[in-house]
Amino acid sequence: MELELSDFFSEIYEKDEKGIPQFKILSGGKWYFPDNGKFIDVVSPIDNSVIARISEAENKDADKVLEDAAAARPLIRRLPAIERMDAMVRASSLLEQQFKSMQNSIVVNNGKTLADAAGEITSTMHRLTLVFEEARKIFGDYLPGDWAEENIGKYALVIREPVGVVLAIAPFNYPLFITFTKAIPALLAGNSVIIKPPSADPIPALLMAEIMIKAGIPPPSLSTITGRGSIGSYMARHSTVDVLTFTGSTGIGKKLSEISGIKKIHLELGGKGVAIVLSDADLETAASKVLAGALKNAGQRCDAISRVLVQSEVASRFGELLKSGIRDWTAGDPRDVKSKIGPLIDGSAVERVMRLIDDAVRKGAKLASGGKSRGNFVEPTLLLDVPLNADVMWEETFGPVVPVSVFKTVDDAIEIANKSEYGLDSAVFTKSFHLAWKVSKRLEVGEVTVNNSPAHGVGFFPFGGVKESGLGREGIGYSIDEFTNMKTIVFDTSAARIWQLEEQGKDAEHAEKAR
Repeated sequence: MELELSDFFSEIYEKDEKGIPQFKILSGGKWYFPDNGKFIDVVSPIDNSVIARISEAENKDADKVLEDAAAARPLIRRLPAIERMDAMVRASSLLEQQFKSMQNSIVVNNGKTLADAAGEITSTMHRLTLVFEEARKIFGDYLPGDWAEENIGKYALVIREPVGVVLAIAPFNYPLFITFTKAIPALLAGNSVIIKPPSADPIPALLMAEIMIKAGIPPPSLSTITGRGSIGSYMARHSTVDVLTFTGSTGIGKKLSEISGIKKIHLELGGKGVAIVLSDADLETAASKVLAGALKNAGQRCDAISRVLVQSEVASRFGELLKSGIRDWTAGDPRDVKSKIGPLIDGSAVERVMRLIDDAVRKGAKLASGGKSRGNFVEPTLLLDVPLNADVMWEETFGPVVPVSVFKTVDDAIEIANKSEYGLDSAVFTKSFHLAWKVSKRLEVGEVTVNNSPAHGVGFFPFGGVKESGLGREGIGYSIDEFTNMKTIVFDTSAARIWQLEEQGKDAEHAEKAR
């Protein structure tokens, strides 16, 4: 297994004696190796071969990155906003030019299929070109004061300013897109950004950082640091960091929240997306959308459908449609265009998913399809009549599993759905607007999709979780809120008016003397 990198990226790595690329870290506008000379193997989930090595930064390296990021704050803040936006558009163009290298890095490093990798790149390109839309959220407000008696003669401007240094800790499942849906709005708002890529698949983020620099983002304003998870924790608690933005597991998110101190925190954490299929739904459409929502990217998505509740009257028919449709979801080498599902990220992910499948079957679920693993590949698996005490109905799956349970009434479905500790995404399938509205209003989640599977996409619609699924919102125009501080500037015109009257009085006195 080999990474195919163009000469465009030659500055960010060096090959060792075996031809394996060893990647540097970026800080202070330069790519360099930490002094310790230590590296971490980067393994392809396709065949577990070593495809690269990343620098294993230590705390002293993190201190330098933090110091450089803080010193760079004025550079990006003073850069006119239009120049920041132009740099983003150039970055989109450069990313398109480096499409092949980026696609290869995602497929080989993450295990995504060719189609899914292409989709991630395209979404990132679109995200970069939508910054002109996002910039509208930084315009601010004018507030007249004469709506309250004590504020007569006053007015205020409410503006948004960059927070300072943003630490972005990214997950493995979308190593390019999610990383830069954090970095793009943070840089657009005028912040200095430090990226801690996922250790499992850091290569796409490192490549994209070089694209951003060559597109015109002031080099010292964007940093990358690679290493163990402890490096992220060390930096999260540091006072230099003004904003911590993290996407990942709820457990790690809680730990980061506890240690980060008084700073702005944005967390997108675990999800247990439910699809509620009502008896009046278009069952063919619902089955197709449920399978896509559960199996795309091998189910390794925070917005994946990872449990399905179907009304008893249509449960049998719906189960047959799922059994028929899941045959089209072939698992195999992601470099093969026929494959729709690639491997999971590593062996521990496979063990977790297989444990959930085995637990469900042991407790009475019917294994209708799949249920086996090979290496890091898990067959697309359909479980019918899953009892509610099965772990797969409550734990985040992050694998290609479709667990289906039956309910009687709409109220039953809502009650089951809301018992989850998670609250990120859900879906409801029905032809009734009344029922769609009722279910959507009562589900305790951040986003509900009607008659389709949840998909955050480029982020045009805002998304984020409640309960154990996180804090804050992401999306075009909404992410800006996480990376800016609101400042109110109050102008009192009463003093100016008094001065003006005094001057008028003096002028009148001079005129009288002149006469």
